[in-house]
Amino acid sequence: MPMFDETLLESSQKRGPVLTSVHWLISIGVAVLGYVLGYFTLGLIFAGTEGGALATQSLTLAVLLGFYAMIICYVWSDTGHLGFSRPLWVAVVVIFNLVGFVAYLMYSASKSGDWKRATMPIAYLLEAIILGSIIIYPLIYTQALPQAQLMTMLVAPPPPPPPPPPAPPAPKVVIHKVSVEDLLKAPTVIPKTIQQVRDTPQPPQAAGVVGGVPGGVPGGSMGGIMGGMVGAPPPPPPKPATPKRITVGGQVEESKKIYAPAPEYPQIAKMARVQGLVRLAAVISKDGTIQDLHLISGPPLLVNAAMQAVAKWRYQPTLLNGEPVDVDTEIDVNFTLQE
Repeated sequence: MPMFDETLLESSQKRGPVLTSVHWLISIGVAVLGYVLGYFTLGLIFAGTEGGALATQSLTLAVLLGFYAMIICYVWSDTGHLGFSRPLWVAVVVIFNLVGFVAYLMYSASKSGDWKRATMPIAYLLEAIILGSIIIYPLIYTQALPQAQLMTMLVAPPPPPPPPPPAPPAPKVVIHKVSVEDLLKAPTVIPKTIQQVRDTPQPPQAAGVVGGVPGGVPGGSMGGIMGGMVGAPPPPPPKPATPKRITVGGQVEESKKIYAPAPEYPQIAKMARVQGLVRLAAVISKDGTIQDLHLISGPPLLVNAAMQAVAKWRYQPTLLNGEPVDVDTEIDVNFTLQE
């Protein structure tokens, strides 16, 4: 704090600090007011922002507003000490923010002849910007992830479907046995008409033997031997149809990889110390390329790198009955951090 007072808060070694307790209270009050307003308004402006993300964004807004109020108070007080145009430099800082503040520090250092009061604050500002970016960037990146990928880990799986209804009972078949007494009973009602049943003659059948050729064989004789008959050979058995797609498992062997580049570990996942298994579902086409690739489970920060790498993999075509077929499979990509 003494070094900070010497470089930023004092415009001359003979005066006290430029920022008094009143200025600090104003900066802290603006920061608190910015946090309260951000917490109750950011959730309405950006739909879906709540919980920890809303608190983080409100805290970031409070720090920025408090720092902004502090540099305005500094310029207001320091211009009065040095005799500069107060409305001009305050307007420059309000409009251009950090750029205007740096311009004022350079101008005041050139007028006072003390360049240390400008170079040290600029170094502090650059360091604060770098550290703030390192801390805030992972939080912003996590909020920018696709909502569908985050929901795969945060939302419980849907309940299983209900069992199918039981099959209806088979209808009862009543069998009525006809006895000899029933056949001998006289009918109680005499029918008005009696349908006549005529016996139709059967068409004459040509003489021949089983397996003979219709119409006979030219040059053949009646009662010839079976070996002399000419018949067509039996048709070959039908070839079993090859399915269009099969699934790996059981007696179906896993497809052989011929080109499988390793995925690149995301830098943001390394910084967050995220590791684990990403499980993907895909279809290995007849030519060995990956088709219909989609996520089953895995850490959201590692999913994109795994899918980009697996999409480039190539497999040896899977043959079934001598013909290539599509294969449904699951692919696991394991990310492990080096200790």
